[in-house]
Amino acid sequence: MYEHIAILALFAFAYCLVAERLARTAVNGAAVYLVFGVFVGPVGLGWLDLGLGSEGIRTIAELTLALVLFTDASNANLGVLRKTARLPARLLLIGLPLTILLGVGVGVLVFPELGLLQVAILATILAPTDAALGKAVVTNPAVPEPVREGLNVESGLNDGICVPILFTFLALATQSGAEGSSGALALRLVAEEIGIGAGVGIGLAIAGAFGLRAAAGRGWVVPGPWVRIPVIALAFGCFALAQFAGGSGFIACFSGGLVFGGLVREQHKETILQGAEGAGEAFSLITWVVFGAAVVLQHGGAMDWRVVLYAILSLTVIRMLPVALAVVGLGTRTDSKLFLGWFGPRGLASIVFLVITVQEKLPGSDTLIAVTVATVVFSILGHGLTANPLAAAFGARAKAKEGDAS
Repeated sequence: MYEHIAILALFAFAYCLVAERLARTAVNGAAVYLVFGVFVGPVGLGWLDLGLGSEGIRTIAELTLALVLFTDASNANLGVLRKTARLPARLLLIGLPLTILLGVGVGVLVFPELGLLQVAILATILAPTDAALGKAVVTNPAVPEPVREGLNVESGLNDGICVPILFTFLALATQSGAEGSSGALALRLVAEEIGIGAGVGIGLAIAGAFGLRAAAGRGWVVPGPWVRIPVIALAFGCFALAQFAGGSGFIACFSGGLVFGGLVREQHKETILQGAEGAGEAFSLITWVVFGAAVVLQHGGAMDWRVVLYAILSLTVIRMLPVALAVVGLGTRTDSKLFLGWFGPRGLASIVFLVITVQEKLPGSDTLIAVTVATVVFSILGHGLTANPLAAAFGARAKAKEGDAS
């Protein structure tokens, strides 16, 4: 254990020394973390030997996603979001279900040996987009604010929405859902996961925000080390309490983050969130390194042309066609549809869902692992290399269009 801690700690320190320099290049952090994980993992030097089914890996991945969701939601510009709410609503209510359905249809054709439920699980694992991997786009001022906020809200909520869907398919696949019909089971799980998660997140966020404001008003909270801790504690509290209560911790974190960010005074937001953002980066680093060490190259036995084909289709057609259909009637330009469709990176949520699924020991798990690994790796490379240049080009075209219109 101490060897693992030393490896992760020293790598984190070394990366911090060059992080700002790498941020100005096409090499994103996740790619560096992943490669290092492979290098020190069992296939490489053998210094970091972890199993995918480990409870520790699941816990780290879940807490990472929870913290990233809470801080990203807290940073959301609610003023812009109120004006452009139709875009993320369409992406979530139309685009997400269509993505899962199209993923199932393609999966049945590509992997006929898998059962329908296994294919549905695979499609759900790869449906949510990654808030952290998409950060280069949603924080790039060159991209118009409505598009940035739309992608940010979509990536924040779609993984939480996919949780009850995934658990429904898992319950049916393992025959653990004995109560009622499959339809009734699905509705009950969706209602519980979303309702309880949102209730816990919003309730804790309101209490936390007003508690901080009251303490700050009395001079009990001043700039310093302690002011950076409350958001981390609140994010983990939202996640853990929602999970304990039977809801979705991810829904709790994003809904709670939105409310918390809206209640915190704007002039204090950056100081309060700074510590949580740093902790989120540290947890992300650990998750990606562990993923690289425990999964990538260790499950290459099931990697064939069908796996590669599905991974490529998942990042392109299976994502981009539903997005294009979802925004019909909003007056969205063709380049905006392509931009929204392409920037749906897969990352932490897919890793968390994969770890949850692997622990169920379903038939065809090797194929599920191989496809998820291929999709995430292709996403890291493809979206990492294209984020800055495509965002700059898209922003320039948007400004040109505004100039022509005026």
